[in-house]
Amino acid sequence: MDLLTRLKIPLSPLFTPTRIFILSFAGVILLGTLLLWLPFSAGKGQITFIDALFSATSAVCVTGLATIDVGKDLSFAGQIITLVLFQIGGLGIITFSVVFFGMMGRGISFKEREIVQSTFLHTPRRDFLPIMKWVLLSTFIIEGLGALLLFIRFSFDFPAEHALYQAIYHAVSAFNNCGYSLFSNSLMNYRDDWIVNLTIMGLIILGGIGFIVQYEVAALTRGRIKKLSIHSKIVLITTGSLVVGGAACFYLFEMNSLFRDASFQTSFLASCFHSVSARTSGFNTVDIGQLTNATILILIILMFIGASPGSTGGGIKTTSFALLIFMIWNRIKGQDEVNMFNRTIPKEILSRTIAITIASAFSVCLITSILLLFAGGAEAPLQSRHFFVEYLFETVSAFGTVGLSMGITANMNDIQKLAIILIMFAGRVGPLTLAFAWSAPKKGITYAEEQVMVG
Repeated sequence: MDLLTRLKIPLSPLFTPTRIFILSFAGVILLGTLLLWLPFSAGKGQITFIDALFSATSAVCVTGLATIDVGKDLSFAGQIITLVLFQIGGLGIITFSVVFFGMMGRGISFKEREIVQSTFLHTPRRDFLPIMKWVLLSTFIIEGLGALLLFIRFSFDFPAEHALYQAIYHAVSAFNNCGYSLFSNSLMNYRDDWIVNLTIMGLIILGGIGFIVQYEVAALTRGRIKKLSIHSKIVLITTGSLVVGGAACFYLFEMNSLFRDASFQTSFLASCFHSVSARTSGFNTVDIGQLTNATILILIILMFIGASPGSTGGGIKTTSFALLIFMIWNRIKGQDEVNMFNRTIPKEILSRTIAITIASAFSVCLITSILLLFAGGAEAPLQSRHFFVEYLFETVSAFGTVGLSMGITANMNDIQKLAIILIMFAGRVGPLTLAFAWSAPKKGITYAEEQVMVG
């Protein structure tokens, strides 16, 4: 029996694996919204329903954008609710149910298996359940180690109980690439701190490379496998290149501005931190609104690329970016096939990569247009030009489930907040997944071919 049967929900052909995946996220978001809207979740006055919906969506979609101050406007209960939401959002409610019922000796349905395998694995495997158990166990171990390191550092600034709570919250938030922080200015107070910076960066990278990559690297180090899959190789190389390249660009573009009077340690840590954080986390150690236009452009590119498939992050994914680069390079060389590591990438994967990228770019353009359309105000074009960059940055941040902001999130009106909620949800489940889930599959018709000029 599958999860729906166990919960006494009548099965229907409408409940495809893709729709169950999407509805599971939507259901958790609605539940989280109701809990955050209740008076016991508020730290001061009761937060509005739209802010509760925004906060719940941001947490479940592990984005980190916030219209409220999580550390001040939410009570302890409200903060715990957000922690549970981004922990569930990072792994998925179906994952928890599959592992739980598997450990109880219950059978796992084909639908549940298909949902989880498509979420975490690049190829269906027989050792599916052991991998899922490893995913859950490794998640808690990594978060525990991160919390321990942060507790050691925070214990110098806070009482032991408060330091432990802060450490756990930020460790879970970082590993799930959420970016929610209990500090009003995120981690700006720890800009020069090696322990905090390296720990948060390590958690973000481990959560962002994907669970199957973690599993294969661990298996390789133990000698259980002889080599990594093509997927893992692409993810690790692309992630390393983006981190190094992003940090170098961040430093070069800010060396005469933000880092003009800063020490090398400050410049180095801030550059590395934001190169990592911009790819899906959203923690910041500097004021994003004070960055140069060139740096903002680099951050937008990194946010749009995002994390890796099967991870807790969003974006078009590192593998899509790598395949696009290789497609262009092979076209320049006059080759139709894309070959990597002595393997040919299936054309179906390449077509899906192009479709994902185009759909993602279209989604970003559409939501940015909505934000600009409903911005209000009567400023002259030259005086309001900055809104374009700020709204574009906010939209890409929401789509990539990043959470970085130039400081406009709390000032948006309800229509703009709803637009950001939609793009956060689409960015987490995937724009193509969201579109295909509600379209009936139709058999294609092949006609006679005719040439069209392109390029």
